[in-house]
Amino acid sequence: HRLFSFIGGFAGAGVLYGLTVTDSVPAASLSGTNNVFGDLNIGQAFFLEVIGTCFLVLTVLATINEDRRHAPSYLQPLAIGISILVLHIFLIPHTNCAINPVRGTVWNVVTGQQDKNTIIFFFAPFVGAFVGVPIFELISA
Repeated sequence: HRLFSFIGGFAGAGVLYGLTVTDSVPAASLSGTNNVFGDLNIGQAFFLEVIGTCFLVLTVLATINEDRRHAPSYLQPLAIGISILVLHIFLIPHTNCAINPVRGTVWNVVTGQQDKNTIIFFFAPFVGAFVGVPIFELISA
């Protein structure tokens, strides 16, 4: 499943790169790359991405939890969308908000802007998911 996400991500980023990068518009001028901005160090950026992904996982799991006896409705995707909006508002100034390993690494690689910080955006979402699920199990028990 994750492999196909990366394949699709590289295909989409390749098409976007091919359509937008020209001699007058270099890849470095395009937004969307994830990096550590401001006075953050790598550890702080990793922690922010882990917490952000954990927040998203907790929101999704709580929203789709059948034990809450909620009928499926438009409010479930709305709650998830609002959590993603809040995460982007908070994380974009610091890391450009990856919260997804594909979104966090593929564009950096395709545009040739990967560096030592790119690995944060590959691993932090996995760690956030691995932390979020046990937390959800603990609080929903």
